[in-house]
Amino acid sequence: MSKRRIDPGKAKEIAAERMGILMRLAEDETSAGNIDRARRYVSIAVRIGMKTQTPMPRDIRYCKNCRVPMMPSVCTVRLKNHKITMRCLECGHFRRIPYIREQK
Repeated sequence: MSKRRIDPGKAKEIAAERMGILMRLAEDETSAGNIDRARRYVSIAVRIGMKTQTPMPRDIRYCKNCRVPMMPSVCTVRLKNHKITMRCLECGHFRRIPYIREQK
């Protein structure tokens, strides 16, 4: 008996959908105060993305060091030198995103 394989394109669609669901759950848990559960949801979503080689959606922000969703209760956001600087309050890791295109 052979195993049934899923088409790689279909697998990426399923993975992106599940990653979105997990990230929404992580944001809900972060706002409720369950940081450990949110961290677990983010790490599962990252592992799904690695296994299927699917990138995380661009609108989803999380700390790459401690895997906590970047939300106002867990991070500070500053605008400085044409960059958005987000600092995680859990581990102190910085994430910088340029915003030059939006200024033009």
